[in-house]
Amino acid sequence: MKITDAFLGEHAVFYAQFDHMEQFIPMATSVEQVKTQGEMLKSALASHAYLEEELLFKNLELHIGPMGPLAVMRSEHDQIERSLENLPGTQDLAQAQTLLLRVIEIARNHFAKEEQILYPLARKTLTPEMLSDLGTQWAKQRSVRL
Repeated sequence: MKITDAFLGEHAVFYAQFDHMEQFIPMATSVEQVKTQGEMLKSALASHAYLEEELLFKNLELHIGPMGPLAVMRSEHDQIERSLENLPGTQDLAQAQTLLLRVIEIARNHFAKEEQILYPLARKTLTPEMLSDLGTQWAKQRSVRL
């Protein structure tokens, strides 16, 4: 399996989570409910971003350099992470809801860029063997049997 296919599969799971959260968050009755949702999302997104950066970005960088799409992707990973780090300090329900919904919006836009720009670039730049090898490394990190 290609690494790009693995990350597309992860995106699909995130989209389902985002859909659920976008329905739940506006109906939350306490800031703690929103924070709990945010903590779960933070953990999942951090793991996803780490593997993207360690497996895909580092290998792409050898061919295209650190600027351009990779700089944008890393910057957005940082933006999402920083935004989620602000959530625990939020005491106001409306503010927490707005913050978490904004993070979801940023993540959706970020995923679209990866799917439309970065992953096609990776498929053009890296060899099929490299993409498959990285997919195997992803599976090992995720404890998935291919």
